[in-house]
Amino acid sequence: MRLVWLLIAALAPAGHGQGSAAAGPVIQMDYANPGLSPSQWTITLRPDGTGHFRSQMGSPSDGEREAIHTPPVNRDFQVSAEFAAETFAAAGRHKWFNEACESHLKVAFQGWKTFTYTGPQGAGACTFNYSRDKEVQTLAESMEAVAETILEGARLETLLQHDRLGLDAEIEFLADAAEDGRAQQLCAIREILERLAQDDQVLERVRKRARALLERAAT
Repeated sequence: MRLVWLLIAALAPAGHGQGSAAAGPVIQMDYANPGLSPSQWTITLRPDGTGHFRSQMGSPSDGEREAIHTPPVNRDFQVSAEFAAETFAAAGRHKWFNEACESHLKVAFQGWKTFTYTGPQGAGACTFNYSRDKEVQTLAESMEAVAETILEGARLETLLQHDRLGLDAEIEFLADAAEDGRAQQLCAIREILERLAQDDQVLERVRKRARALLERAAT
């Protein structure tokens, strides 16, 4: 049975880590939903595809209380230059988020998303639950899918250390999520996928799926 969500402890603040001292434009997305765990996370992204991710755990559900917890982590990541370019281009088309994003439609709560831009073009920010603008909504969903990839990478690392048998169900879940778009930019977790692909102490099914995910990450 697939393990329930493993809780991710708070990471170091965005801006600490890879390339933090480098000047240049940055897009940040903050996500908050107290009904989920993690209940809050932040992604910062630079035009070259480098970025930083941090998350805060919420209150675990009854099913999660017995799950293995990941230790506190501080994680930089790398996505494709194409993904970063598309993200910054979309931000530019939306006045670097100097416009209203919230639709004010009566839709189910999906979590508060805040986009922030800082850079040579100035600064801007907008917050929404659901955006009427298709491009802004799609951009948020893409960033959420990157966050899901990074969180899945952290779960795989924890399972590799504490519950190797649990890797089978978890990596199957990741493969399904990558197939339907819930997880994107697998290159962000290349390191753990390479470890799994080469580890003869885990099931062959796990190694095979890790190799397949690495092939997807390279495309």
